[in-house]
Amino acid sequence: MGMKIVADSSADMHEFAGVAFASAPLKIITAEKEYVDDAALDAAQMATELLAYKGKSSTSCPNTEDWLRAFGDAEEIFCVTITSSLSGSYNSACLAKAKYEETHPDRRVFVIDSLSAGTELRLIIEKLAELIGEGRDFDAICKAITKYQQKTGLLFMLESMKNLANNGRVSPVVAKMAGILGIRAIGKASDKGTLEMLGKARGEKRALETIVEQMKALGWAGGKVRIAHCLNEGAAKALKEQIQSAFKSVNVQICKCGGLCSFYAEKGGMLIGFEKA
Repeated sequence: MGMKIVADSSADMHEFAGVAFASAPLKIITAEKEYVDDAALDAAQMATELLAYKGKSSTSCPNTEDWLRAFGDAEEIFCVTITSSLSGSYNSACLAKAKYEETHPDRRVFVIDSLSAGTELRLIIEKLAELIGEGRDFDAICKAITKYQQKTGLLFMLESMKNLANNGRVSPVVAKMAGILGIRAIGKASDKGTLEMLGKARGEKRALETIVEQMKALGWAGGKVRIAHCLNEGAAKALKEQIQSAFKSVNVQICKCGGLCSFYAEKGGMLIGFEKA
């Protein structure tokens, strides 16, 4: 096998047509049940079950063996992980890279810390597939994708930040702003890969308008947009319409959050990945 793209399941992707692709699953863990974020998981059902769950919950990243299984027998691998500031997935992938290249000295693995999650990873994966399709060599793709990462961004809208707060991803004080009196929290993945809160909006309509405003402020000028939602398809479609009213020919796609992103986005949440000018 030649080139292959591998990502952890925070990318909300388990296959990619036209290119060799594999996903390494994260896990969502409660005292009662363990959810493996693979193609068999019903993420919407999981999100609904967790809404009623009152106990503690946590997540775990793919281990080295999970990554090695995803690598398979590929000769050149591009490995995309959730931001290293929120998960050990990147470090685990780096350990797998070292082991794989030691076992196969003639093969290479390039590990990409996305500094993000969800739909921004999707954009990176799409670009990798495009570069592979153009016939570029390994080193040229590594250089091009590193440059491309400077042109992508991620915004999120949340109705609840309970799970983020419970797992130490945001402070409990910040988490309280979401879900109170129809307040939606809006934030972004920072340049360092942390979650940075940008503000709040009362009601979904104003929240969607704020997202488009923030996208423009962050450099979006009609580039590709990828929207993932957790049990909130109506808002995702409404956001798509607003985006297309700003730029008629923009390429916008909607998908559902997978397990890991559903756990953190929670019901009503959305992740918006976009290309900057």
